[in-house]
Amino acid sequence: MFRFAATPPLALYIHFPWCVRKCPYCDFNSHATRDELPEAAYIDALLTDLEQELPFVWGRTVHSVFMGGGTPSLFSPDAIERLLAGVRARLPLKPDAEITLEANPGTVEQARFDGYREAGVNRLSIGVQSLDPAQLRTLGRIHSAGEARHAAAAARRAGFDNLNLDLMFGLPEQAPGEALDDLDAVIALQPDHLSWYQLTLEPNTLFHARPPALPDDDTRWTMQEQGLARLRAQGYAQYEVSAFAREGRRCRHNLNYWRFGDYLGIGAGAHGKLSDAAGQRIVRRWKKRHPKDYLAAASDGTFLDGQRELDAGEAVFEFALNRLRLREPFSLADFEAATGLPARAIRARLEQAAAAGLLDFHAEQVKHTDTGWRFLDDLVERFLPGEVNDAGKQPY
Repeated sequence: MFRFAATPPLALYIHFPWCVRKCPYCDFNSHATRDELPEAAYIDALLTDLEQELPFVWGRTVHSVFMGGGTPSLFSPDAIERLLAGVRARLPLKPDAEITLEANPGTVEQARFDGYREAGVNRLSIGVQSLDPAQLRTLGRIHSAGEARHAAAAARRAGFDNLNLDLMFGLPEQAPGEALDDLDAVIALQPDHLSWYQLTLEPNTLFHARPPALPDDDTRWTMQEQGLARLRAQGYAQYEVSAFAREGRRCRHNLNYWRFGDYLGIGAGAHGKLSDAAGQRIVRRWKKRHPKDYLAAASDGTFLDGQRELDAGEAVFEFALNRLRLREPFSLADFEAATGLPARAIRARLEQAAAAGLLDFHAEQVKHTDTGWRFLDDLVERFLPGEVNDAGKQPY
């Protein structure tokens, strides 16, 4: 079914499952700290976990590393240095590999940022979320607006020239002018990259159980349109649904996800996706979710919680789900290289989407129309596994 001429690029994701306090909107695998962090034991477990993954990626080079959470910045620079040294001892990293660490403005000071930079981290992602004091309280954030500004300045003093800031809009009872003020305040910090995304109410969160009063659809659309204009005017190009970057500062790690590249996932609840050229298959693997279960697994190496192989229909859909989030066009050759499937597996879907005015598809090249970008969810649904509507043809 799958025929890979070569395996896709490989990245490494490392999950840190602890945070100071669980935010009411967060559905990530994060757990509030109540006791002292088992820092040394967790780094040991991560490296043991990585060793077990090595047989699946022999001979492959890692292009990027992303340490996410939770709050990785709860861990000391010494722990991060030991982790990255252990990664380098076990896997070949590209000399210019992008190495990102997520940080909470309420858990850092200058010495920590200096230490992370010395440990080999070359990209910081700071979760600001808002600079409005009232919204920070509503969102359950542990930092103040002043601490967020201080963190951005401290990152620059530490030598980070690749800085991302996270910011949300569509916050409880937020007006368009307030959302733009928040955006302007973050732009004033001059990040190289900005993740600007809409607050959504996710299942299994406090906000989902007790929904706050969010702006209506028309108000959120106004925020988005005005914000996009402001970002463009300030030199930030939108290259993904919620990602904006200055020249040369697109996030390489996330680009690999969206281009349907491969990635190892280590840490509590981490997911990975690997293309097996020899076995001609695509496998998703995930690790035990709760930190206690994950740490206990270090004694016998039972980190894996499950795995499954994708079939052709799932691979087509997952490629579309990820790739269509990017503004850049793609070719049928890109599809074949990423999925190991022939172009005919997706061609009928592309033709249908083009006939509906959602895609521009000619000369084996694919790009969004303005309508397709605006109604992205409708576009992606056209790639769900199943029969093609016209004439009942199967796409693969």
